[in-house]
Amino acid sequence: MILLPPVWEVSPGLVDYPAALARMQVIAAGIRSGTESERIWLLEHPPLYTAGTSADPSELVDPARFPVFDAGRGGRYTYHGPGQRVAYVMLDLAERGRDVRRFVAALEQWLIAALADLGICARTISGKIGVWVDCPGGPAKIAAIGVRVQRWVSFHGVSINICPELSDFTGIIPCGLAEPVTSLAALGHKATLADADAALARHLSAMLTRLVA
Repeated sequence: MILLPPVWEVSPGLVDYPAALARMQVIAAGIRSGTESERIWLLEHPPLYTAGTSADPSELVDPARFPVFDAGRGGRYTYHGPGQRVAYVMLDLAERGRDVRRFVAALEQWLIAALADLGICARTISGKIGVWVDCPGGPAKIAAIGVRVQRWVSFHGVSINICPELSDFTGIIPCGLAEPVTSLAALGHKATLADADAALARHLSAMLTRLVA
């Protein structure tokens, strides 16, 4: 079966999280039933925290700081906010290999390739999910992954820290990890969200190929 490329959608402004979550669920159900196309949806959210299915309440350091939403994805607490590019990845994995581990690894390599285009040398860390850069004090996380796969359709996705307010991450222990969080701006890079979108678009085909390679 020859699959068409996913629809590539970029939403302007700040997208309300509950509305985005509801829309993802509708699209995922449509992909499953054959009434919707696969989709890569790029957006920003207003400042908020999300709790994954493994979230530990002790890692929500400042629960009154921003709204907290149950996300339904895997993982623990994460932050979303302005200056962070979120890409929701809704794919039919029944037609793309049926391998969740390979899917997550393909997302990591997608992020690494896109960051390389933006002048950032990033890498994975064995046993952890996400993408890190090496800083003078040790590794710092620059991109996160949190996905859900339901009846072989994926939703949720990835985030890249372009120029968010890094102090906003201090209300949680991000993903339950001790490593600090960084951004392209903090590393001295002046890339925009549009630059990140273009880099992700350039490497999308390679990411999809990795799902079945």
